Amino acid sequence: METIINKLSKSLFLIGIMALTFACDNKSGNKENSTAKSDTLSITILQTADIHGQLDPHPELFWENEEIKFKTRGGVANIKTLFEKEKAKNPNRTLIVDGGDLIQGSGYAALSEGQVMSDIISKMGYDVIIPGNWEVVYGKEIMMNVMNSYNTDVIAQNMYHEETKENLFPAYTVKEIEGVRIGFIGINDPAVPIRQNPIFSEGIAFSGLNADLKKMVDETKEKENIDVLFLVTHLGVFKQLELASNPISEHVDYVLGNDTHERVREPIQGKYAKVTEPGAFGSFVGKLTLHFVEGELVGDDYELLDVDPEVYAADEEIQALVDKNKAPYKENLETVIGYTSTPVYRYLTVENPMDNMITDAARWKTGVDIAISNGFRFGNPIVPENGKPAPITRANLWNILPVNEPVKTGKATGKQIKEWLEQEMHNAFAKEPSDRFGGWLVRFSGMEVKFNVENEKGNRIESITVKGQPMQDDQYYSISACLRPGDPLDRLCRMDGVTDVDTKEYTIHEVVEEYLAENSPIAPKLDGRAYSDALGTYSFSTVPSTNYVFQ
Repeated sequence: METIINKLSKSLFLIGIMALTFACDNKSGNKENSTAKSDTLSITILQTADIHGQLDPHPELFWENEEIKFKTRGGVANIKTLFEKEKAKNPNRTLIVDGGDLIQGSGYAALSEGQVMSDIISKMGYDVIIPGNWEVVYGKEIMMNVMNSYNTDVIAQNMYHEETKENLFPAYTVKEIEGVRIGFIGINDPAVPIRQNPIFSEGIAFSGLNADLKKMVDETKEKENIDVLFLVTHLGVFKQLELASNPISEHVDYVLGNDTHERVREPIQGKYAKVTEPGAFGSFVGKLTLHFVEGELVGDDYELLDVDPEVYAADEEIQALVDKNKAPYKENLETVIGYTSTPVYRYLTVENPMDNMITDAARWKTGVDIAISNGFRFGNPIVPENGKPAPITRANLWNILPVNEPVKTGKATGKQIKEWLEQEMHNAFAKEPSDRFGGWLVRFSGMEVKFNVENEKGNRIESITVKGQPMQDDQYYSISACLRPGDPLDRLCRMDGVTDVDTKEYTIHEVVEEYLAENSPIAPKLDGRAYSDALGTYSFSTVPSTNYVFQ
């Protein structure tokens, strides 16, 4: 069949891409018939992120119709089956990328210092992997050994040996499929030494998002004759969106984002590049399909795939590895240490039942006025079923608290606490993306805080009460948090100048186990200990200037 049509723009071409027929105008303006072409090349990019050592299917939280719902998702053996099915749909034209934080976040990962993941990941079929902010948790040498055992391309443009300034890993890799050259540049969060315990990243230097990076991006695209360029970044959605509109990304096509566990279901368009982020814990896989005609990118499709075990049965080879690697730790980790009669989860930006349980346990054990826990998004939900309390295992405890450190107590004035909390609110809700850490407020027990998230830095707090009384600037309050190795003695959860510091002989895991033994079944709930009218009770994400909704 022959057709004659006016020259199509890229966008109009996509409307008719299923027909796979087109004709071109001749230079004289006289239209001639042209044989229809079927030369569209589609390349699939599959992306996982922030698996955090989660080996098995687990309860996952969804926000649907203004309600929290729980569904079973994930499992690395199930992910492998998804990979194979997707590769079968587009043979020899599928690339698989992971955006970091593979080796930390579960008890099995922690007790094996990441080794439990080595042979599993090496058989998953990944083409490109980058380190995440938590890859440093066991130290530089172990990180390097584990990541080099994956037998695939591990890249990181901005991580260096501190002494020699040489890259820990190659900065980029290029894959060629049927003449189309696809480049990947890896970028980890330069704030790793601040976000994590400083001792974790000893011996590693980081560079930032600067003019040197832009020069490297531009030169790499030209030198390697790259048709489509990806930045694979572990920066968090806020910084990734900023990067997509930064001149650094002038010659970048996509930012494959990771770190903040967001479930981006439609790529977010920046000035220069589109941004994705595919959830966490192995519960989802991002699928980006690129369409080329004669080597030119003419469009894309994107979807976020649920790793539903009922749809993707476990791959037998990977499942056998999972079972073997778990065996030395299973008896210890699957020991039941308590029960809960209400769902325990941690996905909200302000207050969560999971953190209420942890901080209540710390205050119960230490007797302090205020117990503090860092704000993050770890921990698969623990969900009662059929009206019966749900068991809480040590494996659950490691999911909830993936680093087990001694408890540290001290005293600070009301003024210190207010200034610290204002900074923490700015870390979570700053309008400038580069000022943000994660996007979740620090958690606590023993005080109630009302704040206005829309106010400027230093003016968000509206009121703080402790034991029913307004916090006084000149009054000292006892506080607890976890020790961060590498921090100064007088620093407690990023609060400086703490007095009467005491590092306890017991760890936070021991505290929670003791608390559960004496108080089970527990029933943690949202009780308004931190609240902003602008966010409401169920705030899952705050991504300014976008239509993004966590669901």
